[in-house]
Amino acid sequence: MSPVNSLNYLMHHLAAVLGKQSDQLLKEQLGIGFSQYRILMVLEWNPRIQQNVIANHLGQTEASISRQIKVLKDKGLLTSKADPQNKRKHISLPTPRGMQITEAASDILRRGLAGDIISLGDDQLLKLNQNLQRLHKQLCQPGKAGACDHQLDF
Repeated sequence: MSPVNSLNYLMHHLAAVLGKQSDQLLKEQLGIGFSQYRILMVLEWNPRIQQNVIANHLGQTEASISRQIKVLKDKGLLTSKADPQNKRKHISLPTPRGMQITEAASDILRRGLAGDIISLGDDQLLKLNQNLQRLHKQLCQPGKAGACDHQLDF
């Protein structure tokens, strides 16, 4: 069987292609990468989240998250402060500029991918969205590797 006929291959391949295209769009228009955008999104959802939890949510290493957080701090998109409840932990928070960049990035990605996605048609797009939500709920159950603790709001 050809790899393009394999559901597993197609899902991973499309995720990689979308990631590369998203990275290119964001770098060209905002000067941030897709990995940095994803961290900003997670921190916008939950600013008190620890780096190891961000790494788990995004399927990355804690070291890669730490490097990206440093880049985001250097760009003025994040600040960090000691957790008042545990001085050894640090809390990263998006700055007002970081929140603006996150919103702008979300908008750029929606518009940038809209042409390709909208070609599916309203019915197919609705079914795809419903099926992806169903798959997300199934794959992200507590206790599964890489599971998240949030519900997607569409």
